[in-house]
Amino acid sequence: MRPRLSIIAATAVLVLTGCSGGTSDPQSEKTGGAGAPQSAQKAESAQAADPADISPEDFADEAKKIVDSFSDDELAGSLIIGTWSGTDTQTGVNLLENNNLGGVIVMADNLPENPTPDQVKGVTEAINGARSKGQPVSIGVDQEGGPVSRLSTGALPFPPLMALSATEDPELTQTATKVQGQNLTDLGFTIDFAPDADVTTGAKDVAINVRSAGDDHKEVAEVVADAATGYHLGGVASSAKHFPGHGRLHVDSHESLPVSKKSIKELEDTDLLPFKSAVEAGIPMVMMGHIGLPDAKTTPATLNKRAYQALRDTLDFDGVIITDALNMKAVDQNQSGKETVKALSAGADLALMPPDSAAAQQAVVTALGDGELKKDELKEKAERVVAMQLATAETQKAIDGDDSEDPQKVLTEVAEKSLTVLKGECSFEGTDSISIVGGGEKEKTALTKAAKDAGLKVGSGGTSVSLSPSTSAEVAVGTAAPWTMRNTSAKSAVTAYDSNPNALQAVAKWLKGDLSASGSLPVEYEGSDAAPDCS
Repeated sequence: MRPRLSIIAATAVLVLTGCSGGTSDPQSEKTGGAGAPQSAQKAESAQAADPADISPEDFADEAKKIVDSFSDDELAGSLIIGTWSGTDTQTGVNLLENNNLGGVIVMADNLPENPTPDQVKGVTEAINGARSKGQPVSIGVDQEGGPVSRLSTGALPFPPLMALSATEDPELTQTATKVQGQNLTDLGFTIDFAPDADVTTGAKDVAINVRSAGDDHKEVAEVVADAATGYHLGGVASSAKHFPGHGRLHVDSHESLPVSKKSIKELEDTDLLPFKSAVEAGIPMVMMGHIGLPDAKTTPATLNKRAYQALRDTLDFDGVIITDALNMKAVDQNQSGKETVKALSAGADLALMPPDSAAAQQAVVTALGDGELKKDELKEKAERVVAMQLATAETQKAIDGDDSEDPQKVLTEVAEKSLTVLKGECSFEGTDSISIVGGGEKEKTALTKAAKDAGLKVGSGGTSVSLSPSTSAEVAVGTAAPWTMRNTSAKSAVTAYDSNPNALQAVAKWLKGDLSASGSLPVEYEGSDAAPDCS
């Protein structure tokens, strides 16, 4: 369906990728903790380093020294990425410090409504440096783009992965994710829980949907490898998710446990390919999904030892394995921290968002004391995590001040190259006025602004444009997955995959006749054969 060059290019550019953790670690200087002298030495040499050459392996010795200095409380906490409720950042800082956590994830409810970049930076700056003994703080965020954009107005308006796939441009995908990674680095983050490596089934896929690069496992694999490369070059640790693949499952693991009909072995040549390509591109983390398997239908993979072993063996992955959020309903929420003990015992290196992070840390300490968890094994996990954190800190130093890409230019190019015609001609005949019908008020307002900015008149006359498949018009405009417009009666239809300003500006240019849409459908669905080949 589309030739790509990316896996070879990604592997060449990114032989070994660095990742997660913090920016430079002020606490190591304050405390003189283990590893500080080597950190200072590396800091001097890394100023001119190529980010592609920085790897967690380079920090294995330093990570071991740091972990060897941990008390049981610190060791237990280092394997947890916590979360807090509300906009009081000090609550998050206290949670991290009081429980020696390895990091936290910043969610939308930790920020004011419509935050500014400075407000986001205020949160990350308060959290950074809270750990001691030389371990950088991991500051994570779910910022895939599209529907999963926790930072809202505080970050660049980034499209979902399916839009990048529609461009059929590996270099642009790498550049775009580099720009996004650099934006997150500038905002103070060290981890982005992206890209989504799932293969979608289309309309029945309620959880992943447009977050996926498409429905063809080989093509998804190439896009995911490109994205992994870009995120690393932008300075953040990325995480391929949700192993062994959530896109073909029709139950949302936020609500209950989906069960795969196929074993991991049976998925090896299909759904596992995007995870394999991510590993080959040097991704530092893989996220284990809350997915039941044929031989463990009531146990999520996040708590299933065989799932972790299959990830290690099948993908030959020696990086960090993190759980999906443990506060999701696919996991029993009444275990007082034992869910974290079970995840670490099964094979996880990091437990993400336990329902109660303090209880989780204490449960791990207790399990260490009574022998349920072995200290040597937890130290190995912590060494992988800390090495990744140190590598990310060094990578971020190496890219500091790199402004080689113009973010707006890149995001405009993505929007224009991804715009995909579902019905009609690649080039619209053009109009100078439109009337917008159907759809939500927010999207109508956004399209109105984009159209006026493009020089179109917007009112009650002109070409009718619908933002809903159920409202009749001459033109239909989709702002989500392409199959959402499959029932439109409009003669011409396009999808922009998202409603961010860049996407709608591309739509406006197409309506005016100033842009020929060139996006290629990353999925097939009933009615998709009506789409012309505009690539």
